[in-house]
Amino acid sequence: MTDIKNNISIANWLFFTAFTVFCMAVIGAITRLTESGLSIVEWRPLMGAVPPLNAEEWDRVFQLYQNTPEYQKINMGMSLNEFKNIFFWEWLHRLWGRLIGLIYALPLIYFWLRNMIPEGYKTSLIGLLILGGSQAVMGYVMVLSGLADRPSVSHYKLAAHLGLAFVIFGWLMWLGMSLNPPKPNPTSFCKRRHGWGAMIMLAITIIWGAFMAGKDAGLVSSSWPHMYQGVMIPNEFQMMDFNIFMNNESIIHFTHRWIAAIALLMIVTFAWRTRSFALGGMVFFQFILGIATIMSHITIPMAAMHQGGAFILTALLLRDLYKIKT
Repeated sequence: MTDIKNNISIANWLFFTAFTVFCMAVIGAITRLTESGLSIVEWRPLMGAVPPLNAEEWDRVFQLYQNTPEYQKINMGMSLNEFKNIFFWEWLHRLWGRLIGLIYALPLIYFWLRNMIPEGYKTSLIGLLILGGSQAVMGYVMVLSGLADRPSVSHYKLAAHLGLAFVIFGWLMWLGMSLNPPKPNPTSFCKRRHGWGAMIMLAITIIWGAFMAGKDAGLVSSSWPHMYQGVMIPNEFQMMDFNIFMNNESIIHFTHRWIAAIALLMIVTFAWRTRSFALGGMVFFQFILGIATIMSHITIPMAAMHQGGAFILTALLLRDLYKIKT
């Protein structure tokens, strides 16, 4: 009975941590959409948790921002009050990351010292702790890419940052579920392969979504299914050049649309095979939300909901994959 209670406590902790990662993703989306990500130039893991508390400190951090390419090329003449608005979202984003670290690390120490961690889980839990630290470093590396010559972060590093968040989120969910083993559910290899193929397509769609955000490719078109007036396929798509394929806004936008359509088809058919109405409903909602986001000219509420929806969809797909893992 004690082991069962311990497993429930640890699972609840893992699920709650996953929820905080979900919140972090939504905050991160707002940070990106408000162009706030480059407002804090310094990386101060401890002291950075405290925002400027007086006029002198605000002048200092604003002066640092004025030396960045983003200010000089895009926001020249920005007032201090306007700077405070974008500073807030990046500060909140970093503060939330610190809170996630505490929410994960402190209970881990407690469970470890109380010898409550089940056999075989310690390595995974330490691995997650290391991965969380790596995510913080990856975030700063991403910010650095926008502080040198360009007024925006590298879309490759943004994709790596978001992708790592999904790995952490998914791992937390999977470990939490594994503490309550499912009932034996003999499932064909074909069905499991279908499910994991759907997960791979969802992951690719998410990465391409990060490319969309990093290149502001969502603003290229506000119509669907046509990219432009009567045009389904952008002319650049005919140029089979890898550099153009990965960096051209129109191609990134077009590719994201149809990778998402393939992911929709794969997830819907998997949901039908597993009789998962929640998964089927969520993937349709997420697809429609993506279209609405484009047609809204990437408004902040719609785009933030779309990113959050990707995490919810991932959680539901992982849940159904776990149910048929045996």
